[in-house]
Amino acid sequence: SRSRRYQAGQEMGQLSLAQINRMLKANEHSHILPRGPTSHGVLGFHSNTLPSNHPSEDRRSSATCLLGRGGVLFGVFDGHAGPSCAQAISQRLFYYFTVAMLPLRTLQELDRAVEEDRAVPPLLEWHKHPQDHSSPDGGAISFHSLRNYWQERLDEDDEEDNEDDGRVTSALMDAFRRLDYDVSVEAQVHLSLSSPSSSPLRVALSISTACVVHVSNGVLHVANLGDSRAVLGVQEEDGRWMALSLTNDHNAQNPEELQRILGEHPASERKTVVRHDRLLGLLLPFRAFGDVRFKWSPEMLSRLYDTRPDVLSAVSESVRTLPPHYLTPPYLSAQPEVTRHLMKPADKFLVLATDGLWELMHRQTVVQLVGNHVAGLQQQRPIVPSADTTLGSLQRLLLERRGRVQSVLEDQNAATHLLRHALGDDGYGSVDQNRLARMLSLPADLARSYRDDITITMVHLNDL
Repeated sequence: SRSRRYQAGQEMGQLSLAQINRMLKANEHSHILPRGPTSHGVLGFHSNTLPSNHPSEDRRSSATCLLGRGGVLFGVFDGHAGPSCAQAISQRLFYYFTVAMLPLRTLQELDRAVEEDRAVPPLLEWHKHPQDHSSPDGGAISFHSLRNYWQERLDEDDEEDNEDDGRVTSALMDAFRRLDYDVSVEAQVHLSLSSPSSSPLRVALSISTACVVHVSNGVLHVANLGDSRAVLGVQEEDGRWMALSLTNDHNAQNPEELQRILGEHPASERKTVVRHDRLLGLLLPFRAFGDVRFKWSPEMLSRLYDTRPDVLSAVSESVRTLPPHYLTPPYLSAQPEVTRHLMKPADKFLVLATDGLWELMHRQTVVQLVGNHVAGLQQQRPIVPSADTTLGSLQRLLLERRGRVQSVLEDQNAATHLLRHALGDDGYGSVDQNRLARMLSLPADLARSYRDDITITMVHLNDL
């Protein structure tokens, strides 16, 4: 009601600066990678996530590949209809990519170790925030599916060149498709067994987009599924910042994507496949993990609706019935679009973020803010006056520096810096503290009407 909104508005602006900073920084995470070949061109990263839903439906992952050709992996995952799918994908996808990349002889050694009940060497070194969600559910099922995947790779007659950049692209595509396939199969097995465990079904019924970057030896490969984005911050010779998009949104606003989805179904469905800019009139992204109600056969979905009311009662009402005009599934794809980019000296950072950020901020603004933030941090280094420095010139230097770094001093973390500006933007490039306080103090049942969950990872790239 209007009176309730007014009362909420009165309460919004009462947060202190200390409370604002605690809320903004609760999930921030920074990590510096050791200099040298193992960094693969990455200096480190800043990350943060701010929930709107309770619990948040966004997830993030960062890890270093320990075997094979190595590399560093980053990902943001935007869930819908609950966090189950985003949670599972954020924990499992990097393992699938690693298995897709490893030489067959290494996979043989791993399989022998499992067969002989010996310790398996770690595949990944995770870089996690202590409060990042970790779900123990389905660990045995997940490992069984992953092992089936690598055993199928071992049955292959030949091995592709592991040093070829094309191998990274195919490995990303295979990993995405295979994990989505396994999520579907695990759910079908639990449906067939009438298992009391509902975890695989919850994962398959919820949905997650994904934007993943692999950095190896100065080469970026970005795999995108849905409407999260990866944007490169490029510093031109005159010092200005340019935003270079490395992803395309997979929704009705992308003409090529719209033609792809229409072309995959009969002409008789042309008016029903996409309605009101949504898949079958219901779903905004055209590519995603999970959400089997856009992938399974009508018979399989009917069986789900008839036999597992216990699972359906825990999901939104729209998921409990067959979508309208459901004639030629699958409608939703888990095949990512992969972009390769050779890093140049001017490429300073990469911003991965879920659509919650891009709904509030243009990519050029994002890059400008991060670029200024990086420059501001550099300006905080101690000033060493020269012998001919006067008191007046030193004062002017300090005043200039204070102006440049005023906002940076609040946030050492670039992702937090972006969150502060995204929520508190005054329209002139600065932060309106009252607006920021109002956005952060929205009641849980109202917050989702004003903003989505926001997850950001800023990858600081080497000066090559």
